[in-house]
Amino acid sequence: MQVDAVVLDIDGVLVDVADSYRRAIVESIERVYGTTISREDVQAFKNAGGFNNDWELTYAAALYVLASAEGFEAGIDAFTDRIATAGGGLDGAKAVVDELPPDTRATVLDAWDPDRLRDVFQALYLGADRYRELEGGEPPIEVPGFITDEPVLIEGDTIETLRSRFDVGVLTGRPAAEADIALDRVGLDLPPAHRFTMDDWEEGKPHPRALCTLAERFDADVVAFVGDTLDDIRTARNADDADPDRVYYGIGVLTGGLTGESGRQTYTSVGADAVVEDVNALVDLLERRT
Repeated sequence: MQVDAVVLDIDGVLVDVADSYRRAIVESIERVYGTTISREDVQAFKNAGGFNNDWELTYAAALYVLASAEGFEAGIDAFTDRIATAGGGLDGAKAVVDELPPDTRATVLDAWDPDRLRDVFQALYLGADRYRELEGGEPPIEVPGFITDEPVLIEGDTIETLRSRFDVGVLTGRPAAEADIALDRVGLDLPPAHRFTMDDWEEGKPHPRALCTLAERFDADVVAFVGDTLDDIRTARNADDADPDRVYYGIGVLTGGLTGESGRQTYTSVGADAVVEDVNALVDLLERRT
């Protein structure tokens, strides 16, 4: 696969977030409502699309928990399938709740507290000291922070090889400050123009604007975008449609929520051009375009 530029997601690609972001989703709901979803259930929301923002995924999963407590019996797969049918994301989850009987819907929405969920999420993920630094004020709980439990997935040699062969950028749903922490940990220092974070664009994945903008900044004709969710692949496909003068490859890694042969098949079902075991396999997959 010959390319000019490589754009990398962070979560599930550069660092493993199973015990950080995904754990924070599950435990935030547990702490606020006394019950929660499983870590495996998080992937069902990711697959529904539109959940590049893990805060919004937390809010949507909380809606499911609250609806289940009020008699929604169809299960997590049915709930997330309905989200996908409604267009994905938090708006899709709200649309599912809107279909509940009026009294049930009112009870669910009265109990739903996104602001509280976000505060608890940030305290769990960042820890008390970073919460004070990045969020301001006092955290709702005092914990060390799950951010310290993010194993690095990319090897130093891989970073060196990719940067020697290609222009390298980052496209992530993380806030800029949290992206900085991860990039510092993996040793990938990029100028601001070569990365997009949550703070840099409103649309989020799978909207193609950020990826197309990075391609323009690199003056690249062929771009590989590497991610760990279906929305990452959809971003590449949407960029292909929005920018016909360039070629965009969508490459899935099996170090996020999608794993094994079933993960490969799921990536392929939404148009992945390649699926690799981890980000380090890019060295053998990609060649500089001549």
